[in-house]
Amino acid sequence: MIDLRSDTVTKPTKEMLEAMVASPVGDDVYGDDPSINALEARVASMFGKEAGLFTPTGSLSNQLSIRLLVKPGEELILDQTAHIARAELGAAAAFSGITTRTFPSINGRLNADTALALAHPDAGPYLVSTKAIAVEDTHNFGGGTVQSLDEIQKLYKGAQEMKLPLHLDGARIWNAHVASGIKFSEYGKYFETMSVCFSKGLGAPIGSMMLSTKEKIAEARIWRKRYGAGMRQIGLLAGAINYALDHNIERLKEDHNRAAVIASACGLSKPDTNIVALDVSEYPFDAVQFAGILKENGILAGALGKNFVRLVTHKDLTDSDIEQTCEVLKRTLVTK
Repeated sequence: MIDLRSDTVTKPTKEMLEAMVASPVGDDVYGDDPSINALEARVASMFGKEAGLFTPTGSLSNQLSIRLLVKPGEELILDQTAHIARAELGAAAAFSGITTRTFPSINGRLNADTALALAHPDAGPYLVSTKAIAVEDTHNFGGGTVQSLDEIQKLYKGAQEMKLPLHLDGARIWNAHVASGIKFSEYGKYFETMSVCFSKGLGAPIGSMMLSTKEKIAEARIWRKRYGAGMRQIGLLAGAINYALDHNIERLKEDHNRAAVIASACGLSKPDTNIVALDVSEYPFDAVQFAGILKENGILAGALGKNFVRLVTHKDLTDSDIEQTCEVLKRTLVTK
């Protein structure tokens, strides 16, 4: 099967496995894992942040971040198709008592004025007060959209005037960097907390990281343990992630180019990065049905809404896989 469900389906290479085996380990709950300590310092430095905290998932990294910015009964605002709002199973409410409000977007693209207009940081004793704003870059359900730096800067300026911190869900910030040329440290300037993921385009088997100030990371470490995510000899994973950071960032261009080829076969414009968002609402099938058709033809795709099919390119695909995928798409998308 040609697996286009996500860029999380990749397998570690021989070289990555060797890097894992070679990594010194210790008990990370006690702060004794040298490989993880070095990795946290490395990634924090890349984004100009004081400290980092390794987490097993991006969802946990997001949730730790926002609970440090927003108290129970207070409000986080974010766009209506953000991963935090749609794909983290209500964790903000279930774990932290955080309420959310969402603003509309087109393909997940940030409009700072729209976000700022929704914010109400001092709503008084009868309404919910906004305490933080979250941005996603690249935007998953938007189809791998890269956020405009101008809009991020505009949002930051307006949020500063309201004394509101920003959080970045940067699960695929690596793709945004490669597509835009914007430095990681530039992104780090505008966000109080950040989440970055290593198990998507970079191809590591597990892992994300929260980035912030030393004070916030120290508090998040307590909450990570409280949530049951204290880990022991995880330096093995640091070995995989260091390998990914060294070898798999610039190669994301190949994923972006292959996504453009698939999009063209669907009659779509070129996507920003490695995600092709296919709206099948004008076809005689819904997303689940079309995913079934693709599966019958040897292709796995994600049905992530009634009419939304997602095709994601990644490092484990070959040119032959892309050619076969395009042939199947052209053959199955002919009838509207």
